[in-house]
Order: sequence, then C-alpha cells, then structure tokens
Amino acid sequence: MTAGGERDGSSVPDEVWEEFLRTSVEGAGDAPKEPSARDREAAAPTPWRAHSPAARPARPARPGRPRRRKGWYVAGLVASLALLVVAVDPGGIVGWSGDGDTSGKPLAQESARPDQAPPAEPGGRPTLDEPFRGSPAARWAAGTAGITVPDAKATGWMTKPEVERALTRTRDFLAASGLDPAVLRGGRPDRAIALMNPHQKDVTALVTASLRTPDKDHDPLLLFSRFDPAQARPVGDVVKTRGRLSFREGRLGALEVTADVTYVYPVAPAGGGDEVVRVIVRRETVVSWDDPSKVVTEKGTFSLLSYKTDMTNGGCGDATGYFRPEFGGGGVAGTSGETVDPYDRTSPIAETRPDCATATRS
Repeated sequence: MTAGGERDGSSVPDEVWEEFLRTSVEGAGDAPKEPSARDREAAAPTPWRAHSPAARPARPARPGRPRRRKGWYVAGLVASLALLVVAVDPGGIVGWSGDGDTSGKPLAQESARPDQAPPAEPGGRPTLDEPFRGSPAARWAAGTAGITVPDAKATGWMTKPEVERALTRTRDFLAASGLDPAVLRGGRPDRAIALMNPHQKDVTALVTASLRTPDKDHDPLLLFSRFDPAQARPVGDVVKTRGRLSFREGRLGALEVTADVTYVYPVAPAGGGDEVVRVIVRRETVVSWDDPSKVVTEKGTFSLLSYKTDMTNGGCGDATGYFRPEFGGGGVAGTSGETVDPYDRTSPIAETRPDCATATRS
C-alpha cells in the first residue's frame, strides 16, 4: 500500500473496480429516495474482551476505543468467544408477524433507525432467477445504493468538503469489504485494508492474522464478507443492502463515522444445483478520520474504533475465514428456545444473545 492509502495490489483492476462502484451506486435507480438523515450521535462502542485497537498518536499516548465482536449463524451452531449463534427455522417463520407496506414497491433509503421490523414477504423460497424471493430484501436497493450517506457539514478538524470525502471513503470501505465480487469469491480484501490506518499496529496485526490463520479469536468475517469457492457460489451479481452512515465529532477533533448496514447474500452450492439460500450479515462499524497533527495516520485512511457483527447462516464449527452456509433444505432449530429476526433493524446489535437462537426467517 502506498502512502496516503492509495489502492494498489488489489484483487481486481482499477477500471473494473470503478465500474463496480458505479454500478453498485446505480443498481437501484428506481428506488425512491428520502432526504438524507440528520446528523445523529453514534452509540459509544462497547468494550470487548480482547484486542483493544489503538491509533498510535504523535503525542501523547492515545488509547484506542475498544471494540466488541459477535455474530449469529444458522442451523444449530455453537457460540465462539463473543460470537452469537442463530439457527434457521425449517418452517421459514417462527412466531413472527409484522405490519407495514406490503405493496412490493422499492423502499426509500433508510433515513433513521426504523421503529418496526419489515413485514413478511409473500413468494416462497428463493430461486436462481429470483434469489431474494420471499425476503424483505426483495424491496431493498442493491450495493451501495442501499447505504444512506448523510449531508456533510464541517465537523472537528474537517471542512465540509473533507467530511463529504471521508463519508464517501467510508462507504468505499463498506463496498470493498462487503460487496467486492472478487472478495466475495474468496479473494483478499486489499482495497478495504488500504483504507485502514497502517499505523494502528494492533489492528493491522489482527487483520493479518485473521486472513492468514483464522481462528475463534481472529475471524476475518467480522469485517470482510468472503465465501469458500469450493463450498458456495454467489447467485447473480447483486447483493441487497439496507443501512446508513452517521457522524459526529470524536476525540481530539476527529470525524467519527458510524456505519450500520445489513447485507443479504444469495448463494448456491459450488458444485452446481438450483438450491438457493441466503446469508444475512449486519455490521455496526465505527471509524475515526483523525487529525494528522494529533494522531499518526496516513492521508486517506481511518482508524478502526469498534465493530459488532451479527451473521445468519454463515456456517458452523471452527472459524475458516469464509462463510459456509448450510445447504440441503433442512435447517436445525436452535437450542435456546429463543428466536431472532435477522431483518429487524429497530435496535442496535444486542450486547448479549442466547448462544443458539432460531432465526425466524432467511
């Protein structure tokens, strides 16, 4: 990576990446848009039991904001460290009901935290031709078009144009970590890593270890979306998203940006066949665009403050560095007796969940 966080050594050529970003922004052009969200304060990150990242300051020592990581999976999985586990109910809906617009029209962008979960969608199981059939994501936008970016204003050490650029680069990170086709097919997320402050040594070490030798303490899926190409293949080239960015002034006058985004990935078995399942991932990520006169950083990069991740149908067993969805048509109900709706965005990601709950829908 060059100084200033320029994108080199990436998994796809620059012209392909630029086309990918353009099409992901335009992917849901028919979706009506609401005005951008007001600036809202991002919730303070919750301490995590290990790996407290710190951006190395110029002077004096600046402790990093700790991060918590967790996730929940499908099909009767086992919790790992702070990972939470969710199983898919074979019947599709377990005691869930919702109300709201069921007209099938594309949804406007999310401008604030919703006050209710999305309603049930008719249509049955997903197919190769209709991979979002029966899912609330059928009405969501595609790619970065589903991620609301608020109007910029001067904040902390940054002018309005600088804030706008930082928000765009934060969205670029979300695209590079959760939408890049090469990364989804198991590639290394070099473009996402290039946007992370290389002087934040513990985070750099954690990311490197996670990609090289993933385990329960080093799971790249908490930041990056990747499938094992020997086990699953993406269906089509569309990932549905719903979420938003918000920002505020952080420590030492930094611009603190919070991203809360849910991704829905339809996949099929790598070896062929027409079975389609969906992997649902929600990430809350907080980053800091630091003042280089106060914190050692590189131009165009951010420091990672915290992240929390929920995963549904991402696989079970030991960490492999890849989502490994369950195929075969029969999910296994969770053992805790509790249920979780992976499409419910009415609250922040919970700090505690049962070790193995049942996902009400996929």
